[in-house]
Amino acid sequence: MDRSDILSRVDHTALSQKAVWQEIRELIDDAIAYKTASVCIPPSYVKAAADYAAGRMPICTVIGFPNGYNTTAVKCFETEDAVKNGADEIDMVINIGWVKDGKYDAVEQEIRAVKAACKDKILKVIIETCLLTEEEKIAMCGVVTRAGAEFIKTSTGFGGAGATFEDIALFASHVGPEVKIKAAGGISDFADARQFAKLGAARLGTSRLVKLAKAETAEKLRLQ
Repeated sequence: MDRSDILSRVDHTALSQKAVWQEIRELIDDAIAYKTASVCIPPSYVKAAADYAAGRMPICTVIGFPNGYNTTAVKCFETEDAVKNGADEIDMVINIGWVKDGKYDAVEQEIRAVKAACKDKILKVIIETCLLTEEEKIAMCGVVTRAGAEFIKTSTGFGGAGATFEDIALFASHVGPEVKIKAAGGISDFADARQFAKLGAARLGTSRLVKLAKAETAEKLRLQ
């Protein structure tokens, strides 16, 4: 698996509270240049990003982010608004408190509602693995599978820890065959990214890999 294969799995991400339009525009330019899977950006930039990308790069955004405790109605409105503004992919955060209360049926119904609001767009479900027990992670693999989401995703990157190899292996053993896996948070180099992919991650949420590739390209040009 070469670097272009890895980059093709990347959701090139900028979700900092300080993100400005210039950063988002540069993110899109770099994502197009390095042929990533998408750019993942704050909802407030979706319309401008979709207009700027003009179909050259899928636009992903986040819903109920980063804490997940918005009401279902709010998450559905956010999703409908994002899709209307041009989002191609939706990464939603589950209600982690409901998981801790054992309210898996409620979590499943919420995912189904957000999936309906997505229409034909891709839905990725962030379960924030660093806050869950192994039993809860396994249960959520079943919930996400039954709810019909396209992806299960490890982390927001704001929860205190990101993806681990162990969690990707756990997902791969417990999600349904139609559910893909996204590793996100803390993916700092191509070696780790390659290992996540080997374990079953179809997507990688990170801001670092394109930056590394871009720096290497600049260094090669400098040495020519």
